[in-house]
This record gives sequence, C-alpha cells and structure tokens, in this order.
Amino acid sequence: MPIINIAVTTSPDAERSARIAGRITELTRQHLRKDATVTAVAISHIDPDHWFAGGQSLAAQGAHSFWLDIKVVDGTNTKNELADYLAAVFSELGSLIGNVHPESYVLVHEVSAAAYGFGGITQEYRFIKGRLDAA
Repeated sequence: MPIINIAVTTSPDAERSARIAGRITELTRQHLRKDATVTAVAISHIDPDHWFAGGQSLAAQGAHSFWLDIKVVDGTNTKNELADYLAAVFSELGSLIGNVHPESYVLVHEVSAAAYGFGGITQEYRFIKGRLDAA
C-alpha cells in the first residue's frame, strides 16, 4: 500500500512507464516511509493535444505535464514529509518526461484507516492485529 495513479502527456512506452513506476515507488518509500513491496502504480497516457494549461494545449506549448494521485492513511506522514515528497516527485517526473509545465500536480489523499486497505483487509485491522500480535 499505497495506490498511485499517474497520468502523463507522453506516448505509451513500457520502458518509460517502468522507470516512472520504479522512481515514484522509491520516492514514496524514501519520503513517505511506505513499503515498496505493497505499493501499486498505474500509469495512463494522455495526448498533449488533449491536456490544457492556461487555456492552451500542452502540444501547442511544447510542454508535458503529469497528475499524480496517491492514497495514504491519514496521520502517517508529517507536513514536512508531504512537502518534500511533492517537490521530489515534481523534480523526478520533470527528469523522466522532460519540459514539465508548472501546472503539473501531486495530490496526496490522506484517508481513514478504516476506509482503506488492500487484499480485502483494512489498514485499521492490520494496525490493531499487529499491536495484538506484538503484545
């Protein structure tokens, strides 16, 4: 866990997608302390003719953009960790897709542990079970 959705204005390319997924997974581990072995990344591609910033298509501006959306359990990261993550993601995706428009976004959703999980088990259940098992 977490789940990360990334939209980029590049053409589909398996090698680039693998690099993006690998680097974003590592940044998520490094800055947000999330376990890379249970991090999922889904990448979608949007033609820059169909992505607009400031009223103009990115194709017309000769730029690229991205939208990264990540869900994490609320209260598990500090404001500094989140700010550092946003800056690192912007820098890294700029390196990976090139000429990133400043209107590129990262959104970290902090969600309730009772309303979020994977494998059919909530993160709240995992937390409580872990505490009981440790006792």
